Amino acid sequence: MAIKSQNSNMLLAFLTLLGVIAIVAIAGFFMLRKGPEIIQGQAEVTEYRVSSKVPGRILAFRVTEGQAVKAGDTLALLEAPDILAKMEQARAAKAAAQAQNEKAIKGARQEQIQAAYEMWQKAKAAVTIAEKSYQRVKRLYEGGVMAEQKFDEVTAQRDAAIATEKAAKAQYTMAKNGAEREDKMAAEALVNRAKGAVAEVESYIKETYLIAQADGEVSEIFPKLGELVGTGAPIMNIAELDDMWITFNVREDLLKDLTMGNEFEAIVPALGNKPVTLKVYYLKDLGTYAAWKATKTTGQFDLKTFEVKARPTEKVENLRPGMSVIINR
Repeated sequence: MAIKSQNSNMLLAFLTLLGVIAIVAIAGFFMLRKGPEIIQGQAEVTEYRVSSKVPGRILAFRVTEGQAVKAGDTLALLEAPDILAKMEQARAAKAAAQAQNEKAIKGARQEQIQAAYEMWQKAKAAVTIAEKSYQRVKRLYEGGVMAEQKFDEVTAQRDAAIATEKAAKAQYTMAKNGAEREDKMAAEALVNRAKGAVAEVESYIKETYLIAQADGEVSEIFPKLGELVGTGAPIMNIAELDDMWITFNVREDLLKDLTMGNEFEAIVPALGNKPVTLKVYYLKDLGTYAAWKATKTTGQFDLKTFEVKARPTEKVENLRPGMSVIINR
């Protein structure tokens, strides 16, 4: 009887062991079974940086972080007294150049023209008198009455009077005709140069008004009110929410259905696992510096990582930059 009981206990223990082994095997099968592959991406958006070509102090902000803006909206104002001083200098130079140009175009004043004419008439009269004196002395010289030296002196006086008359006439002609063509061109060039300087300073003044170049949302403002910013220093970032995409880093053995132009489904956890349809428009390997899976002795090959970018086929409400997007495989 004792032997029969002992055999029953051994059988029960053996069956119990088999049951434990079966349970462990089943549990191990389910635990070690390969689960679904999860590919995680992130929503990104195009941003442009707002900066100024001139240094200045932040005078006022017209927007706040998170505010929607339209192209052409004023974002901030800069105070740049140096630019205003340069504008005064440029305007003064322009006024002086215009005055010179007007003088060149107008020519000499009427009083100057009249004075040059009178000097010419005076020189003509002197030539007439010198010519008469020359003729008288010449006759006396030819008659042997006048000495040769006196005749030479009168001849020299006559030639000098003729030269003086020619010079006076040239002065009168120049006063009457005004400035030379080259002088007028030079004066006009000075005016154009001054206008260019004014236009340049005006463009700098416009840069003190920071304007939105495209619709978007103010994502970040860098300086504080009253701070001094340099040339080209970033003032704020504007996110163009209409230009949004999702970036995934995908191991190449998971690239199936993620080829160029393909559409696939994904979910957005932040929006209650909202499903979205995405279309691949960019596919490129990340290079040897990116994450990769090394070769194993089982014959597997090195697996590179690819950057995949996809855009939603329809606008996704409340999708924000930085939100995770999940692909379940």
